[in-house]
Amino acid sequence: MDGKHMQIGEVAARTELSLRTIRHYEETGLVAPSARSQGGFRLYTENDVARLMVIRRMKPLGFTLEQMRDLLDAIDRLDGDDDLGAEEHEALLERVRGYERDAVEQVERLRVQLSRAADFAATLRRRIEAPKPPSADLRTS
Repeated sequence: MDGKHMQIGEVAARTELSLRTIRHYEETGLVAPSARSQGGFRLYTENDVARLMVIRRMKPLGFTLEQMRDLLDAIDRLDGDDDLGAEEHEALLERVRGYERDAVEQVERLRVQLSRAADFAATLRRRIEAPKPPSADLRTS
């Protein structure tokens, strides 16, 4: 094996994805190992890692597997097809722009949620740190 290929364990460490998740993405057709070793081990390239990073970044933003597949297809065609006409090239770019707009909107929604969560945590912190009110003296004078 040359230095250009990585086994799945190294890819998992680099992408912070589990082996199971990478295999799932392979089963669903989102990513495929670029090669196999003589022993049958999956071998990945830097391009495969980059593809997995796109998937990893889309997942927490709520994109579906089908949306991931669609975006990756557009990216693959933009990056690999030199025979694209101007109209098809622009249509693919517009697909990518649509995903970028959706990502920006979702990031803003997540910022609002994060702000609310931080406010809630601060409220709890103030409650915990508040001085205990003096207890009433139950003894009679």
